[in-house]
Amino acid sequence: MPDFKKRINQWIKDHREEGTDLLQRLVQAPSTQGNEADAQAIVAQKLEEMGLKVDIWEPNGGELKKHSYFYSPRSEFSNSPNVVGIMKGTGGGRSIILNGHIDVVPDGDRDQWDDDPYSGAIKNGKMFGRGVTDMKGGNVSLILAMQALKENGIHLKGDVIFQSVIEEESGGAGTLAAVLRGYKADAALIPEPTNMRIFPKQQGSMWFRVLVKGRSAHGGTRYEGVSAIEKSMTVINHIRALEEKRNARISDPLYQNTPIPIPINLGVIEGGNWPSSVPDLVKIEGRMGVAPEETMEQAKNEMANWLLQIKEVDEWFKDHPPVLEWFGARWVPGAIDVEHELMNTLVNQFRQVAGQDPVIEASPWGTDGGLLTHVGETPSIVFGPGVTEVAHYPNEYILLDNVFATAEIIALTLIQWCGIEQLQDEPYVALASNDEK
Repeated sequence: MPDFKKRINQWIKDHREEGTDLLQRLVQAPSTQGNEADAQAIVAQKLEEMGLKVDIWEPNGGELKKHSYFYSPRSEFSNSPNVVGIMKGTGGGRSIILNGHIDVVPDGDRDQWDDDPYSGAIKNGKMFGRGVTDMKGGNVSLILAMQALKENGIHLKGDVIFQSVIEEESGGAGTLAAVLRGYKADAALIPEPTNMRIFPKQQGSMWFRVLVKGRSAHGGTRYEGVSAIEKSMTVINHIRALEEKRNARISDPLYQNTPIPIPINLGVIEGGNWPSSVPDLVKIEGRMGVAPEETMEQAKNEMANWLLQIKEVDEWFKDHPPVLEWFGARWVPGAIDVEHELMNTLVNQFRQVAGQDPVIEASPWGTDGGLLTHVGETPSIVFGPGVTEVAHYPNEYILLDNVFATAEIIALTLIQWCGIEQLQDEPYVALASNDEK
């Protein structure tokens, strides 16, 4: 039986410094929306050095707009290229997409950071910086997994398609562009920050707006008017009741550790324009969670029908019903069977490397997995080294040990999933230690 497990383990150990340097350089290349080019250049150079076939392109906003799942706050993507690297298999094996996003959220108030947000500072086994956990650390795990196979002479039968995409944080335009460019596979892995938990299911979400109407009057005779602010409180309570109803239906054990599996978050409320006037309009904006097995249309219809029922709570709404609008960002839900062969393979390789069973849960947030699953017809699993609790926070960090453990798990998973064509007779030669040099 080939000793590829030992060889990969040793390779990962010997290339820890190289992997750390790559991650640090990526963190030090800020890649907020519209500024991804420098970080993507680092990725592309690395893939070319590895001998992969590299495809670099700026998505066509005009073409993407024609697709029903497209959303982005911008319509053109200059300076924001997608990068795909293909590790071609010898044939006859299953293919896989390794999908990671390069875009990061803004760094926010820098006074809340101990170091520069793009420093890549390393302290006590952790690397700090915006995007290090969400999700450049996961991307480096993918690259190291492929590099470990290539430099150990392990030739896979199936193709490995590595994707470094833009726009995940804004709704997935980068992954949608990759799908429309023709990139599909038998399955996909996405190394979002899961604390090395395995997520076979991903919640979807979409933004909504509710307009609540009142009747204006002078503040001195406010009793002659109807306050839209007061009526909006009734609407908010009604939406909270819908959230309770929707979540009461969920019995999936993958959500047993999630207090509210599919929340409805109310993030914006605006109303009134003068302190001495009764307000006649309030705007409420929020995010509606969508269950993994639910379609977005089903969720939309349930929200619309529920708001129609508010007239039974308050007669004001019989003639002045709330106006529901859908706008802005959306993330498609996704799910893969927990007994899917890629799930079994990933779980088994996790046990081999970590020496324990993985935690298997459903994702509490949206990812590009839904787009890959539903639009790309590529069933997807989310599993990565990042720290869930610090994504988008000041002092974002990742545990470097987890980056390399994840790389090893993914390398072994690729072998089992894609199949091995041949293994070179010459074993990988470990780097000499400092004592041997």
